[in-house]
Amino acid sequence: MNEMISATILLFLIMDPIGNLPIFMSILKNLNPNRRQIIIIREMIIALLLMLSFLFIGEHILQFLNLQTETVSISGGIVLFLIAIKMIFPNQEGNTSGFANEEEPFLVPLAIPLVAGPSILATLLLLHHQYPNDTNLLIVALIIAWGFSVLILMLSNLFSRLLGNKGINALERLMGLLLIMISTQMLLDGIRNYLHT
Repeated sequence: MNEMISATILLFLIMDPIGNLPIFMSILKNLNPNRRQIIIIREMIIALLLMLSFLFIGEHILQFLNLQTETVSISGGIVLFLIAIKMIFPNQEGNTSGFANEEEPFLVPLAIPLVAGPSILATLLLLHHQYPNDTNLLIVALIIAWGFSVLILMLSNLFSRLLGNKGINALERLMGLLLIMISTQMLLDGIRNYLHT
């Protein structure tokens, strides 16, 4: 029981739904509020399926492709860095999400890498090694953490009404700065671990 609680808390913190909330709001701000909810649920389901799949076959995929775990961290850091640059330096239309008005994101960047990012995938690999005989425990922990993340992200419309466009833009630039630091740390960790191995 303690192992499941610890794994749930760890996975929830790494999914970081509160940190992702401004990014979700920014990317979906040009869409109809009802449509936003549908997209959030769709992207979160895709992310959950990917995380569950990676929990079972992630290590085998990496071995088959002759890729190291560090590669996931380095490539994820690069993608997040590019997303952060768009957030800090929006285009002339003021659309920082990289999507045209009314254009819906699919798979990238909401499901991957914001929710099912390199950190969560690497953590699932580590937890699978730590609890090799407790796969069911990890599945339950992942689903609980995912469920709480969905609830928080579904409140994005409420936050959008409370903060308004200026508030969302301010949060967006702040999150861009944080994402720059997170992505850089991801890159450095991946490179350091690669050099150590």
